[in-house]
Parts: sequence; structure tokens; C-alpha cells
Amino acid sequence: MSGWLLIIALLVLGGVLSALGDRLGSRVGKARLSLFNMRPRRTAVLITVLTGSLISALSLGLMLLVSRQLRVGLFELDGLQQKLQDSRRQLRQNRGALESAEEERRQAIAQTQRIDAELSTAKQRAATLREELEPLQQQRVRLEAEQQRLSRDIQQRDRDIKVRDADIRRTEEELKRVRASIQAGEAELKELERNLIALRRGSVVLSSGEALATATIRLESAGQAKTVIDRLLQDANLTAYQQVRPGETPDRQILLVPRNDVQRLRTIISKPGTWVVSIRSATNVLLGETIVYAFPDVRPNRRISRSGEVLASATLPDQDRSPEMVRRRLNLLLASAFAEVQRRGSLVEGLQFDGTVFAQLGMALVDRPAEEGDLTLEVIAESDSDSGDPVLVAFRVSP
Repeated sequence: MSGWLLIIALLVLGGVLSALGDRLGSRVGKARLSLFNMRPRRTAVLITVLTGSLISALSLGLMLLVSRQLRVGLFELDGLQQKLQDSRRQLRQNRGALESAEEERRQAIAQTQRIDAELSTAKQRAATLREELEPLQQQRVRLEAEQQRLSRDIQQRDRDIKVRDADIRRTEEELKRVRASIQAGEAELKELERNLIALRRGSVVLSSGEALATATIRLESAGQAKTVIDRLLQDANLTAYQQVRPGETPDRQILLVPRNDVQRLRTIISKPGTWVVSIRSATNVLLGETIVYAFPDVRPNRRISRSGEVLASATLPDQDRSPEMVRRRLNLLLASAFAEVQRRGSLVEGLQFDGTVFAQLGMALVDRPAEEGDLTLEVIAESDSDSGDPVLVAFRVSP
């Protein structure tokens, strides 16, 4: 409403000043006044021009006085445009930082899930060992009681001393074996408890069975076996050094592999055929340790998947298309596909796929109308893959 009042005031003021200017010009013309030695006619024209300039100045002054937006737009427009450009630039930078932070968060979640799985496995193993140790300890108590009873019987029955001595020796031997089993179990339990503490602290850098180096080998002659194995062990030692002692120069051998395992590996890969060889960690390794025990894992190379092959499929019902249901179905589908390639002999740690396409598929399934009925979700191989190759997969949806 203030804008209309301003316009009406400007029109009225302009009309009044115009009338005054015209009246003043007419009187000056009739009076034949002269300013600055000019002719009366030119003096009248000058008065009219000054009146028009006064109208413009008063109009502009009134608008600036009444309208704050006009003052800002007239005197601060360049500054505001510069601030707008800076704000847009800062917004783009913030979006980039947000995307980076989101990616780090996803990686941290995946790492946490893996550590939780290892922690759960270790807890189950510790519980199993405790269950196994309990009957052994009970047996030790019974055997010690039996030993004491036999000792008393020996003192009472001299005629059966030889028989009793044999029983005592057998009992003592069995007791030694039981004690050795108990000590071994207690040592393993302590190791598991140490690993549990290390897992909670996040200081386990290599998990038991984790691959340090993997290669697909096909020898042209048996004499190449030693060179290939030495190269693979060097790569595994470098990987172990970088994980266990980061920041240090890998100037020594910290990887220990039994000689008989190396000899067995050389014998196997010298045979005709293509082999997939992995050097794996034998135990959980903590950050800063000086020795990493490992063993070789050799398997025949075989075709795991072919391009376009369906690795897993699942049905998405039309009754429930909630985001939680879609997420569960897609995760179950990926887990089934990964289990299938592992069953076939794949040595990879996971499937490879386009994360953006996966997210877009989930949103599309949530937004898809339920009237279309149940949907079949499939994971298909994008290319041929062997045992040691990464498995590239894609997704397909059909009614």
C-alpha cells in the first residue's frame, strides 16, 4: 500500500510543481524579466528548465526518503551482488565438504560393521573354549582325586604295588595330557581375550585369514616357481609392513611363512594349469608387532561368472514398498550374490557395483506405484570373472 501512496504523492507533487513552473514562466514572460543579461524569452525558458529539474530532484528525494529498498538498490547494489556471489561460492564449497563427510561416514560405518562381526566371532569362540575347558577342569579334579586314592591304596596294599604303580603312571600321564590341554586352552583363551580387547580398542590391523597378496599364476616351466613365489612373498611382506608398522621404511622381513608350506606351494604351482595363490595372515595382528605369521592359500583358477549371468534374485512384494523394506531386500540380494560367488570359489572380499546406480534404484523402487504388482530384482554379472578377479555386477528389475 505504501508503494501506491508514493506513486500518488509523486504524481500530485509533479503536477503542482509543473503548474507552478508554468505559472512562474508565464509571469516572467509577461513581465519581460531578464536574468544574466538574457532576453526575456530565454529567461522564461531558463525558469521552466529549472522548475523541471526541481521536480525531478524533489521526486527522487521523496522516493529515497520514503523507500529503504530504493536507497539500498541505488547505493548498495554492487556490494549486495558481490555478497551474493560470495555466498553462492561458499554454498558450493559447503556442498562439496558435505559430500566428502558423507562418504567418510559410510566408510566408517562399513569398518564398524566389519569389526563388530569379528568381535562377535571372537566372543563365540571364547564362549566355546570356556565350555570345552569346564569338563576338562572337572576331569582334572576327578583325576587328581583318583591319584590320591591310588596313592593311599598303594600304602595299604603292598601285594598289588606293581599293578597300582602302572595305574598311577597311566593316571599321571593322562593327567599331564589333560593339564597340557587345559594350559593350551587357557593360552588360546587369553589370546582371544587379548584380541577382544584389541578389537575394542581398534588396534587390530590384520585379521586372521586376511589376504596380504594375491596373484593368478600360470608357469611356462617349473623353474619359474621360485622366482614367482619370492616375488609374491615380497609383496605380502610390503603389505604387512605398511599395515602393521605404518610410516616406517620396509627394510627387513617381518613376514614368516613355514618352509614346508612354501615347498608345498612350489610343488603345486609347478603342475600344469592356472593357479590363484594368496598369502594370508595366520592370526590377528596388532599395530606395532614385529612378526606376522602367514600361510599360502592356493586354488585352481576357475571361471566364477560370465557376462549377463544372474547371480541372485529376489521378489519385492507390492504390499510394502517402504524404504526399510526396499533396503532390506537389496541388501539381502547383494548378500546372496556374494555368497554365490564365494561358493563358486571367488577370492574377492566383496562385489563391485556403481553406488550411485544402487541408490537411484532404491529410490525408484520406493516411488514406483504398487499397482504394478510384485517386482523381481536380479543381480547380474557385467563381465567374465575368474577366481582372483573382481566381480562386477549390475541390477535388473522386471515385473
